[in-house]
Amino acid sequence: MILLCRSPCKHIGPNGAGKTTTMRILSTLDEPDEGDAYVDGFSVINDPDQVRFRLGFVPDAYGAYPNVSCIEYLDFFARSYGLKGRQRIEAIENVLEFTHMHHMADKPMNGLSKGMKQRLCLGRALIHDPTVLILDEPAAGLDPRARIELKEMIVSLAARGKSLLISSHILSELAEMCHRVAIIERGELLASGTVDEILRKSSGLVEDHHANLVSVAVEVVGDPAGVTTWLGQQPEVQAIQEKNGLIEFLFDDAPAARCQLLRRMVEAGLPVSSFSVKRRSLEEVFMNVTRGIVQ
Repeated sequence: MILLCRSPCKHIGPNGAGKTTTMRILSTLDEPDEGDAYVDGFSVINDPDQVRFRLGFVPDAYGAYPNVSCIEYLDFFARSYGLKGRQRIEAIENVLEFTHMHHMADKPMNGLSKGMKQRLCLGRALIHDPTVLILDEPAAGLDPRARIELKEMIVSLAARGKSLLISSHILSELAEMCHRVAIIERGELLASGTVDEILRKSSGLVEDHHANLVSVAVEVVGDPAGVTTWLGQQPEVQAIQEKNGLIEFLFDDAPAARCQLLRRMVEAGLPVSSFSVKRRSLEEVFMNVTRGIVQ
């Protein structure tokens, strides 16, 4: 069973993990071999029509039809969803405004850049104002500006109360805006939760009995031996490591406790040049959780 919730959720996994298959099932394009999935409370098996009216799907590949302008493309899908008269005109205008494509309205869609095609496809998915959006590799092949603009649109849609499920391999960018992450491999869910929960659970340093600790990195001026010795005398500091002048250790996750420790280090005259929580990147977590096995 798969349930979608509010705000962006990222769906990540190696090629062949089953991300696109999952999205096609949620979009009622494929049927599951067993079980069921629900979108906004409706079964993809028993209530596919209800699901389709509540969902917009942006696939990883879609056709660019010759001799069809952008506005004609949007108008076709607006009519397909049963929008008529003023309602259809307003829906198209709203989509063109949101995607900033008014100046492209009369341009043939097969003459658009990759970024503009992606905007148009997103606009098509929004034409009937769905409550749920599914985006399969939306940033693939986009230049940096197009990726940033797409990210801004996704954040804006989430702020409007829409639920978004996003599949992507550009983990660093989407980790900034997705509230929850799911990692799958060979159709199996390996990890899920908020970004912080995923990072914490997969940390090589933080074990179950260290659930309230984080890894802190300290840089010092000169020889770190004295600072390492001082830290070793603090009962709340654990698992001290020193490599290439960088000292890492486990400490309380509470910001106030870290503030107190830093104050004591400064008062002790230790030559601290930087003091920060060391967070593992989502890319590191992905590599540790998955094994690169495809189906």
